[in-house]
Amino acid sequence: MKRFLKDNGLSLALFLLFAATLAAGQVLTGYRESNKDKVRHGESAESMGEYLTGSHFLEATSENWESEFLQMAVYVFVTVFLFQKGSSESKDPDRVEEVDRDPRLSKHKANAPWPVRQGGWILKVYEHSLTLAFVVLFLFCFALHAVSGCANYNEELRQHGEPEMRVAEYLRSSRFWFESFQNWQSEFLAILSMVCLSIYLRQRGSPESKPVDAPHSDTGE
Repeated sequence: MKRFLKDNGLSLALFLLFAATLAAGQVLTGYRESNKDKVRHGESAESMGEYLTGSHFLEATSENWESEFLQMAVYVFVTVFLFQKGSSESKDPDRVEEVDRDPRLSKHKANAPWPVRQGGWILKVYEHSLTLAFVVLFLFCFALHAVSGCANYNEELRQHGEPEMRVAEYLRSSRFWFESFQNWQSEFLAILSMVCLSIYLRQRGSPESKPVDAPHSDTGE
């Protein structure tokens, strides 16, 4: 058990933080806020189960997850060919990195993942599987944001006696894109900050930082 916790401590800690902030934070506060709004408009309060499957919760959750997965998809992809001299988050523009190694020329194929040993189109997909996974997750959350956001907006329209709109109309609305862009810009700002601040600032012991005594011009971890 000790070995398991040591080997998987980072993912376990992040999962616990995610679960705590989602369950104890967003779900509880969102549930109360949603019911306050319903009571204010003369509607009956909903149960927790109804809230978790309703548009208020799904729209808020998918809207945020969408921006996170977009951030990671873009970041993983652009760091293949774009550089930032001095950043721990960038490859060194003046040398070939290990991550650029062609797996087809590997001398350690016996221990390589199955797609590498298989080769062909399977390897071709596997070479880009991290970016592809984030793109698929982004598209799923984008679609869920559109559907649940439209349902949530239609609830507001009904409360004010206005006609409802279809998902296609909601996708063309300024509200949908405002919800998206306000999250997207913050994610890009966050990774920009990480790229630039890691040139000059350090965190001893973190793989996201250069060694404390490394020159500012050193690039990579």
